[in-house]
Amino acid sequence: MNNTVRNKMSLLKLPDSYEITVTDYFVPLVEEIFTAISTKNTSTSEHAPFVLGIQGSQGSGKSTCSEFIKLILEEKHHLNTVILSLDDFYLTRAERQHLAINIHPLLITRGVPGTHDIKLAIDTVQKLIRLPPKQTQTIPRFDKARDERQPPSLWTTVSGPVDVIIIEGWCIGMKPQNHEQLRVPVNILEVHEDADGSWRNYVNDSLAGDYQSLFSMIDELLVLKAPSFNAVFHWRRKQERKLIDTLAKQGMDSKLHTLSDQQLKRFIAHYERLTQHGLTTLDHQARWCLVLDETQQITCLQHPLEAK
Repeated sequence: MNNTVRNKMSLLKLPDSYEITVTDYFVPLVEEIFTAISTKNTSTSEHAPFVLGIQGSQGSGKSTCSEFIKLILEEKHHLNTVILSLDDFYLTRAERQHLAINIHPLLITRGVPGTHDIKLAIDTVQKLIRLPPKQTQTIPRFDKARDERQPPSLWTTVSGPVDVIIIEGWCIGMKPQNHEQLRVPVNILEVHEDADGSWRNYVNDSLAGDYQSLFSMIDELLVLKAPSFNAVFHWRRKQERKLIDTLAKQGMDSKLHTLSDQQLKRFIAHYERLTQHGLTTLDHQARWCLVLDETQQITCLQHPLEAK
């Protein structure tokens, strides 16, 4: 198991010190998840995959967390686990251009509710739930570099039966805001580019619609909680600088593929409203909450539902 963990860390380019995080937090967390899976399996006569939702803001480590949960579930408990990222269900660029022209220009930027193909996501989850032994199912993939969905020939193929489905994304599990909360702009982007509130109302209405149908398929929710939205900006900025270094080593012009600090501030402003909303609401409805500090390190594992 330790060698498998280290191989995964090497693949993800994580420091050696990350093994402590895996040992201290992910291993005991997975044991609790496995107990929840076993409880569900004993309560139903038919095989039904356990659906785990993982929510966290940009830079919180959702993808890394998902990878290690999958690794431990498969290596230790022999459960066929599939990871779905909400990012892979973005609308195509042409579909977002249509929204930008007909509803609001800000909808060209992917990420907020209303810019995903949620019907495709629900259909994918349903097919995975029903996937028979030895049958296969493809999972959509999105190419962020091209800002376009990959052609089906490049989608990932998984085999049945599936035991665990992990759905990770920054707005997973979120509830819509009320109209009073939507009335006041939260940043300069909303003040100058959404003065009438039509964009944020569209986003909120989308979140209240099919997104809730997708979230209702989740058995339990895990939240990676950031200390503040300000920390999210610095985490995302750190990611951008790593990308600049990587592109420089490859001899590529980073200005063509990365964001300046000013561009980054505008970009994450699209996410600020719901990120702030999630920071104050989501951990109260989660089965598990991994609390992060300013340096992105996990400081504790909480059980919000048990505290009620």
